[in-house]
Amino acid sequence: MFNKLIRYIVPSLLTFIVIGCSTTRRIPDDELLYIGIDKINYIAPDSIKVPVGLKTNVEESVDVPPNNYWALFKWRYPFPLGLWVYNNWPNPEKGFRHWLYEKLVAEPVLVSDVRPEVRVQMIKQIMDNNGYFGSSVGYELVHAKNPKKAKIQYDIHTGHPYRFHNIELLADTTRLNHLIDSIARKLPYMEPGNIYSVDSLTYTRNRIANALRNKGYYYFKPEFIEYLADSIANPGSIDLRLVLGANLPKSVIEPYRTGKVTVVVNRNSGHGAGWDTIPLSMGELYKQVPSRLRVKMIDENVTFKPGRVFSVRDMDRTQSYLAQMGVFSNINIEAMRDTTSKDRLLDVLITTTLEKPLEGSIEVNASSKSNSYLGPGVTLGMTNKNIFGGGEQLAVQLTGSYEWQTGKNAKGGIFNSYEFGITTSLAFPRLLAPRFIPRRRHQMNWTRFTLNADLLNRPHYFKMSQFNIGMNYDWVISRRATASYTPFKLTYTKLMHTTEEFDSIMAANPAVAQSFMSQFIPQMQFTYNYERNIDRNNIINWSLTAQEAGNIFWAIYEACGVKKEKKLFGTPFSQFVKGQTQIVWNRRITDGDSWIVTRVAAGAAHAYGNSSTVPYAEQFYCGGANSVRAFTVRSLGPGSYHAPGDSPTDYFDQTGTFKFEANVEYRFPIYSILHGALFVDSGNVWLLKADPQRPGGLLQAKTFLRDLALGTGLGLRLDFGMLIVRGDLGIGIHAPYDTGKRGYYNMKSFGNSLAFHLAIGYPF
Repeated sequence: MFNKLIRYIVPSLLTFIVIGCSTTRRIPDDELLYIGIDKINYIAPDSIKVPVGLKTNVEESVDVPPNNYWALFKWRYPFPLGLWVYNNWPNPEKGFRHWLYEKLVAEPVLVSDVRPEVRVQMIKQIMDNNGYFGSSVGYELVHAKNPKKAKIQYDIHTGHPYRFHNIELLADTTRLNHLIDSIARKLPYMEPGNIYSVDSLTYTRNRIANALRNKGYYYFKPEFIEYLADSIANPGSIDLRLVLGANLPKSVIEPYRTGKVTVVVNRNSGHGAGWDTIPLSMGELYKQVPSRLRVKMIDENVTFKPGRVFSVRDMDRTQSYLAQMGVFSNINIEAMRDTTSKDRLLDVLITTTLEKPLEGSIEVNASSKSNSYLGPGVTLGMTNKNIFGGGEQLAVQLTGSYEWQTGKNAKGGIFNSYEFGITTSLAFPRLLAPRFIPRRRHQMNWTRFTLNADLLNRPHYFKMSQFNIGMNYDWVISRRATASYTPFKLTYTKLMHTTEEFDSIMAANPAVAQSFMSQFIPQMQFTYNYERNIDRNNIINWSLTAQEAGNIFWAIYEACGVKKEKKLFGTPFSQFVKGQTQIVWNRRITDGDSWIVTRVAAGAAHAYGNSSTVPYAEQFYCGGANSVRAFTVRSLGPGSYHAPGDSPTDYFDQTGTFKFEANVEYRFPIYSILHGALFVDSGNVWLLKADPQRPGGLLQAKTFLRDLALGTGLGLRLDFGMLIVRGDLGIGIHAPYDTGKRGYYNMKSFGNSLAFHLAIGYPF
């Protein structure tokens, strides 16, 4: 097969070069090869500016891709192989050459296929729909050097747009008319002076219908509202009258109230021993038994109230509130007219199916660098999402990772280090806290208790264990803001084993040694997150975290008169403050799914009082799959410091107490679930206190820019919706340390500058 491929393709490519690669030989004399749009000319009076949205609609209506067209960048690439095959290869009836022809060929896109005369009429309709009545539209063919090829130029003479001169609403004779008028007057479009637009009028009547459906008019539809437009009474403008459709049924023009509310809960298996009937504050609950479900959760999340005006908003809210409990696999809400009552009532039937309570997860990631470290990691999780019947979640998570060092500095065998951990958490879907904490009603707020243990082993240096226990609250403050507060978290770190080599390094570097000492870390932490969709093309997320450790215990000891080093259970406790902030701006740059995502992050930590150094686990590090991707994790800083090539200390001293990172990433679709990315990353960590053993590590304004590592790269992502598998190849441009090369680009070699990361989810 390969020999056949070479046998046919190579001569064909040579022929392609020799004969000048004709791509129009088989095109009939009365046809032209379409090679794209030359331009779209808008000829408008001096005072008229054609709206951008209208131009976009016009461009979409004439956007016919020519041959060898790259839609992502909207340009034609210069090698039309498929078109050349169509014009210069014979098509055998069968065999390998027929198969190859079918795989490579692309039939020409002709001007007659584009049908520019039809597109002219489409443009005319778009102009009319946007108030530019009487616009004239034409086209002409712009020939290329090859007379068999042509582009299309569209010319649009817009004239003046028609604006509303007068808007007449319904006569205020009924309650329905009064409501429609009051809703319409609040809509900014329904004002004289605005340009006539079919889309805006459609949007307006949809808004009116939705508002009415929230005021009891459940059966009202947008098409029941009609418009009468007159352009004769006042030439050049529109007189608009809003009217209701004729002969509307009584079910449409009169409001309803909520009748009987029934909630049905099915088991996930579909089979049960029978049904329990339980009264609720708003109706009745029919629960298939045996099943674990707290009745209070239903009462709290169903917003319908019998006798209250029926609102579609209650349907949406109830659907959302029940779904966020995480215990139902299916939720269906129906409204049915109660024909047995003289009152206008709508009964509500809510049918749900319980989700299977157990859920497992697995997450795999890996990173590698040609001259440094290589290693995968895995996280296994198991969650019971309804352990007590009220959406309480019990989760157990196991994490493991290992890495080995490659190259000449590798020590003592292939397997270098590993880390294992287990985390258990119990989460309640409510705040077990005083009511004065501001929270948004009906939102899922959480109280979590966690217990964690980790073991970190660097075989040639040390073995460290860490245990922590904590409690935290997560709640929704407003539609755009959430918060997390950890009132108590106690962490204990202990060096279980050290080697002579590690001890000698610590003896020579007391500052690093202090960060590794066995200690308790009693902490409090608060995180605030704000996310706002400015519009469909701009999303901003800002987060701020403030953390302190040891201050309460220090104050208690001081009050008791203890002035020397303070200990908890015979072990010193750490005392420091730490803050981090991050802002991420997502900007859509096309009508598709292409985004520019920009991130800036900074953090600082300072030890004092009972500690001279911030604990190693609380210090900042840089590099890795979610940071500066041209460098491996913990391989940068502090500042311009870099461990000597034969030094093992880069395992544990590539940390700092100040961090700054900036990233820009262009994300774009390629095909189906395959997406791509181009990125530029910059960042580093520094020290806020000078360390003689790590020269160049101190944060200084004069060296700040030079100390920033810079890298670029490209990535591929598989977007499965709920799961995104990401592979990023980082390319180093500037290392903040001395590499032996001069100039800003100071990487030792291109191969040495590469780093590959495999991860789950987006980096930010």
